[in-house]
Amino acid sequence: MSGAIGAERATLSSRAALASVGLATTLLLIKGYAAWKTDSTAMLGSLADTGLDLIASIFTLAGVRIAAIPADEDHRFGHGKAEALVAMAQVMLIAVSAVGIAWRAADRLVSGSATSDAELGIGVSLFAMALTVGLLAYQRRVIARTNSVAIKTDNVHYQSDLLLNAAVIAALWLEQFWHLAGADAWFGLAIAAFLVFGAWQSSSHALDQLMDREWPDEKRAQLIALIQSHPEMAGIHDLRTRTSGGHDFIQFQISLEPLLSVAKAHDVMDEIEATIRADFPGADILIHPVPFGHPAVKELTV
Repeated sequence: MSGAIGAERATLSSRAALASVGLATTLLLIKGYAAWKTDSTAMLGSLADTGLDLIASIFTLAGVRIAAIPADEDHRFGHGKAEALVAMAQVMLIAVSAVGIAWRAADRLVSGSATSDAELGIGVSLFAMALTVGLLAYQRRVIARTNSVAIKTDNVHYQSDLLLNAAVIAALWLEQFWHLAGADAWFGLAIAAFLVFGAWQSSSHALDQLMDREWPDEKRAQLIALIQSHPEMAGIHDLRTRTSGGHDFIQFQISLEPLLSVAKAHDVMDEIEATIRADFPGADILIHPVPFGHPAVKELTV
């Protein structure tokens, strides 16, 4: 990845992570007070999720900064997988939180405890939703420019926060104004289930990067079309792709006419590389030329 693109990506990702830390800290304080005053399991679940968001956002900040460190002698492919490791740590925190919330909700169903101060809880939840909408909009702009898997996972957390806060509002309203006993505890169980589902979804992207999974078919087909567009290219073989953090890695063999000079073959590869970079800026590209019809490439496919 070029220095300019890498520096911009690191700056944008760090700013998004810092914004998440600031928001999570603010919400943790006001939700802590609201959970104490309302004694709501749903609010407690929202508070626990915010506490995990704060920890996760701190992890994210560390992860994107480590991922931005240039490749060195010990890490020739860079440090991009730090983002995926951070994302997996977030997933584990979410899962632990969900178990705790479900346990608390089940206990409240058995004991029949009631909530209080609905107005405070509802007001805090509405305030939290307004701040979260602003953060989500900012994160989406950063994701569009950086493709950071850590910021993507953080974004999923805060999307769930909107639903969590809405659930708190519904739980308090139903239990205290409509007098539906146990509504808060049932909403607490629903929040726990939602957190588990979100954790499972978030883990898939991180695992794909840690396991060096090939690009999605559509993205791979786009790349193949770009490579095949060069008139001197007689065949493409052994295409391999992967993503680490926001870094794309591409390597493949191309068949060229056997009588091409080394200098001409080099020019062709430079032109193909420039074409690829137009659609995949900053990609790490490795091209190996082989003579057209060479037996070593007969069995290789894209």
